[in-house]
Amino acid sequence: MPLRTDPSHYLQPLGELARMAGERILDIYNSEFQVEQKGDNSPLTAADLAAHECLVAGLTGLTPVYPVLSEESASLDYEVRKEWKTYWLVDPLDGTKEFVKRNGEFTVNVALIHRGLPVLGIVHAPALGVTYFACENCGAFRQEGVESPVPIRVTVPAAHPLRVVGSRSHNGVEMELFLSRLGEHECVPMGSSLKFCLVAEGKADIYPRIGLTSEWDTAAAQCVVEQAGGAVVDLDGRPLRYNTKPSILNPYFLVYGDRAQNWTRYAAGIVG
Repeated sequence: MPLRTDPSHYLQPLGELARMAGERILDIYNSEFQVEQKGDNSPLTAADLAAHECLVAGLTGLTPVYPVLSEESASLDYEVRKEWKTYWLVDPLDGTKEFVKRNGEFTVNVALIHRGLPVLGIVHAPALGVTYFACENCGAFRQEGVESPVPIRVTVPAAHPLRVVGSRSHNGVEMELFLSRLGEHECVPMGSSLKFCLVAEGKADIYPRIGLTSEWDTAAAQCVVEQAGGAVVDLDGRPLRYNTKPSILNPYFLVYGDRAQNWTRYAAGIVG
């Protein structure tokens, strides 16, 4: 089934919608908000829910024919989801832990998925005033506030020493093993899907995620990286795909810019 509309036609209204959701997040960010715990012990705030409501309403109005799957949606059975060829995949507030820490490194993520692949992605960082966006066959861009968007590309060849971007909130023994195999490198700490975006704009060479994530965490930023010339693959080198199985969890993955290097060799023996 082909897309009903060229995805690039959605970029302007989606950018406006992401900024609107970002404004709702900032209203709460600048207040004395409360933090609750979800069933998996991850944090939940009123900002997550406010952004969710804004995005779902806006996307439903923009494309009533495409369903919306959001992190804050009610759980949907895979028997229903597997029939979706095209749908919106949303993380209303990616990096809630960073939001709670008030370090600004959180994002609004919106992706359009078609036949298992992200064909459009918006990553908006409201506290930083920066938006990254991309669309299949259109390239990837970075926009500061209301200034004109600037095209971005990954760094090729990779820098020496390697610049490895990693999470401020996650690490572990397997990650340390992976890093030890890389050789000389420097670490660039960053939260949320902004880690992908640093690779996309050439400020980092690789982001190894040796840990659990969900599909809404990665889809929008994957589109940005791929359209900037990079790749997002599992530890066997296969591009991440979406809505192909009952679980919404991703495998472990690598995000990198220089496609000429065999990055997966550093993950040998690591299972994710």
